[in-house]
Amino acid sequence: MSVSSAGGTLTMMDEVSSAEELPVTVRVLIVDDQEPFRLAARMVVEATEGFEVVGESESAEESIELARQLQPDLVLMDVNLPQMNGLDATRHILQESSGIVVLILSTYEPDEYAPRAAEAGAAAYIPKSAFGPDRLAEAWRDATAVA
Repeated sequence: MSVSSAGGTLTMMDEVSSAEELPVTVRVLIVDDQEPFRLAARMVVEATEGFEVVGESESAEESIELARQLQPDLVLMDVNLPQMNGLDATRHILQESSGIVVLILSTYEPDEYAPRAAEAGAAAYIPKSAFGPDRLAEAWRDATAVA
């Protein structure tokens, strides 16, 4: 597409392009009451191409407020948090913003907690022991795949 101007012709890119051509950064909020795991999760996010940490929280209540303020694309949510648990926080976050994807991370048994995570609206349950860049990218792709 060309547009004429007083100084000559400006060439503008066609507005139609594929998603692969546009680099998109996935904005991540990490929620865990244990600082060592927040640091580990940060390292995983930073090691995953196309992902960046935009915030961290150590409580469910704070995570709800940060999700409201930061509007992350993805929330990595621990189950076991002081006061309100991560499953309830997930419900609150998703009620306020359906565009956010939540992944539940925990040391609890997947057989017990994966169904609870799905019931709360989380896109996936990932055992902390299996959480790494490949698993993060795979879970994001699965959660955002067009049906």
